[in-house]
Amino acid sequence: MHLYAAANGAVLAVSGSPDDSTARRRLGEHRIECVAADPRAPDRAFCGTFDAGVFRTTDGGASWHAVGTDVLPESVTSLAVSPADPEVVYAGTEPSAVFRSRDGGDTWAELTPLSDLDSASSWAFPPRPHTHHVRWIEPDPTDPDRLFVAVEAGAFVRSLDGGDTWQDRVPSSKRDTHSMATHPDRPGRVWVAAGDGYAETDDAGETWTTPTEGLGHGYCWSVVVDPADPDSVLLTAASGPMRAHRVESAAAYLYRRRGSPGDGDDSWERLAETGLPTGPGATRAVLAAGRTGGECYAANDRGLYRTADFGDSWDRIEVPWDGTRRTAAGLAVVE
Repeated sequence: MHLYAAANGAVLAVSGSPDDSTARRRLGEHRIECVAADPRAPDRAFCGTFDAGVFRTTDGGASWHAVGTDVLPESVTSLAVSPADPEVVYAGTEPSAVFRSRDGGDTWAELTPLSDLDSASSWAFPPRPHTHHVRWIEPDPTDPDRLFVAVEAGAFVRSLDGGDTWQDRVPSSKRDTHSMATHPDRPGRVWVAAGDGYAETDDAGETWTTPTEGLGHGYCWSVVVDPADPDSVLLTAASGPMRAHRVESAAAYLYRRRGSPGDGDDSWERLAETGLPTGPGATRAVLAAGRTGGECYAANDRGLYRTADFGDSWDRIEVPWDGTRRTAAGLAVVE
């Protein structure tokens, strides 16, 4: 096991087995927004902060150093590593823009401005309505030129040419996407967890469906797909942002769906009392798929957890999840 988890204002670099793990804790002085890493370079990871740009480790989390300080804004809200090339890294920022590094984070350049899109004038993040940001970047694992980007709040946009041009939102897409998932065995499919609900596309964002039977909460945050079964999906959701994010009023839940839409057995089931804290008192978990079938990790204000049966049961990973309870900011699994 080798992963990076962001919570409590710090990044934990966790390694070892679930029963015997160690953790390195760094970056406690910054407001952390996201983390990204890749199994092809497991000792390298990236951390985006709201106040100091991007930090990178190349020694498995023992030390972190700022990169891109001459180009990147100080507010970096999303990160992603290209499935086609581990040296290609994307960063999303506030105000909304996408930057790319082709050399593992040494140098960065902005892609074609998102602000050129027609819908940009309507984008606004409710707590700070004068601005907005890129909440999630999802490179397509089946097409290196296809890139999906979520602006919070306002649009799901995409590029089919590596960021040279952008295609604006379509009417059936969500406006407040928080996270996405893709799968190498399902070209063109994207799973979306959004503040305005759950959605899927099978044609790379041209059209969308909203299979929500059994889903009792509409404010969706994190979505993952079973590495071995693209018809199995886990989703975290709450009734609204205060229930999802705020420790004092938290009540967040975990759902699972198995089966493709339309096959007659595709309704959502709520998973409770499985070992992962959910319901009143628990903030929404950040999910990350593992490396083997059925494996998934979750981080919330209570700690770090792992399932090997895709949600039926969870074990807490004993790492120092100490300090003030805060919502988890990011999770990246590399081994």
